[in-house]
Amino acid sequence: MAVPITKIKKLQFTEEQLKEQKLANLQQLLSDNEETVNQVFSIMAELNDIGALEAAMKLLEAKEEVAHIALEQLTRKPVTNMINNLMGVAGALTELNPETTAKLVEGLNAGVEEANKALEADEKISAFKLVKMLNDPDVNRAVQFGVHFLKGLGKGLKE
Repeated sequence: MAVPITKIKKLQFTEEQLKEQKLANLQQLLSDNEETVNQVFSIMAELNDIGALEAAMKLLEAKEEVAHIALEQLTRKPVTNMINNLMGVAGALTELNPETTAKLVEGLNAGVEEANKALEADEKISAFKLVKMLNDPDVNRAVQFGVHFLKGLGKGLKE
């Protein structure tokens, strides 16, 4: 009858054996991806030929100075104003109804088309013709929208 196993001896690799295993894994990876490795080296050679690698190295060497310059540029008053304005516009856009915005943009596009046609006609509009145009439902709708827009804008400016 066999003797029962009472101790399990864990196989310990030496540092040299671990290095050899890693090297073998790397060789296998390189041989499995030979075409990809060749392409990477080709790209690196091209980048080196045009000086991009040298520029990247110089940029990395001067990273603290570059970061300092970038930070100085970002903290300038015009840049901070622009960032604050963009954040304000982004906040305002999140409050707008997308369907209403799409409808407004479609209306603006149609208005620009009509305005271009009128410019090509080069026709003068008399005061009588302007008053008569208010009877046109499309013109009346746009005037009504504009008046109420201005009313809402005025209320918003007061608050």
